[in-house]
Amino acid sequence: MADGGFLLTIALLSVLAAEFVNGWTDAPNAIATVVSTRVLPASVAVIMAAVLNIAGALVTGTAVAATIGKDIVNPEIVDLSVIVAAMLTIVIWSTVAWFYGIPTSESHELVAGLTGAGLAVAGPSVLIWAGWQKVLIGLGFSTLLGFSFGVIIMTILYWILRRASLSFIHGTFSRLQIASAAFMAFSHGSNDGQKFMGVFTLALVLGGKMTDFTIPVWVMLLCGGVMAVGTAFGGWRIIRTVGFKITKLEPVNGFAAETSGALAILLASRFGIPLSTTHCIGTSIMGVGATRRFSAVRWGVARSIVLTWIVTFPACAALGWIIASILKIAL
Repeated sequence: MADGGFLLTIALLSVLAAEFVNGWTDAPNAIATVVSTRVLPASVAVIMAAVLNIAGALVTGTAVAATIGKDIVNPEIVDLSVIVAAMLTIVIWSTVAWFYGIPTSESHELVAGLTGAGLAVAGPSVLIWAGWQKVLIGLGFSTLLGFSFGVIIMTILYWILRRASLSFIHGTFSRLQIASAAFMAFSHGSNDGQKFMGVFTLALVLGGKMTDFTIPVWVMLLCGGVMAVGTAFGGWRIIRTVGFKITKLEPVNGFAAETSGALAILLASRFGIPLSTTHCIGTSIMGVGATRRFSAVRWGVARSIVLTWIVTFPACAALGWIIASILKIAL
């Protein structure tokens, strides 16, 4: 049996590793459109995203963190090995997807990894339906609302700008897209940034370092900072797929997509609903592209991305179960 202090250290380090990967592979989704429209160079966009991810995680409350930490698997019947298995699942799955340039959802990897690992350690009673309801609602927010908002906002902009010159549109939205990219990065921190804070705090509770589930400010700063460092490493493969391959984007399109995705994310964060930034921005871009003409969206690329999203749940649940089962024997 591993020493409790050693296992807690491993669990906390694994959470930070997963948070780093989240910043490296998921946060680039928030700035993909502003880079693809050449409004900002990638280096500047990455720094902006890093700073605003921290801000979003710090100032929007901890409702999402509480959902992840307390309402997905029962903290009273799991142990630290579940945390380690779930975090290793995220690192493995996200790294493989990043290698192929496929944007994935760390949110769904996290939920699925926790579920699979929890089932391996404690069986079906570990699952909490209240949290899973929020996860299922989040699927709707990130897909239906992302696409719908993209169509609605882009349609409104087409009508408002129907008599405007192309030079005016390009100049105006080149400036406005900086604000919408900042909004998207902030909203990413408000939702994705909170998730790993919740898991980190859960690990402290399970390790006996805290008696109740209250997220300390130092945990928020640590996790937010690690995510920012991960974001600073970029993620050009993901930016290229999301920003360039789904549809051709001009600044006005990028503004509409970022605004649509950010609104959906912040609305979900307000109610403690964990969702996928990847899904939000991806479906928003599809919605924006479809308003120009249906064929403007490269549906073959979109289909590959969506299929990866679908596979993520069962694959990460299975991987979490396998890793937790191995740790159960080893520890």
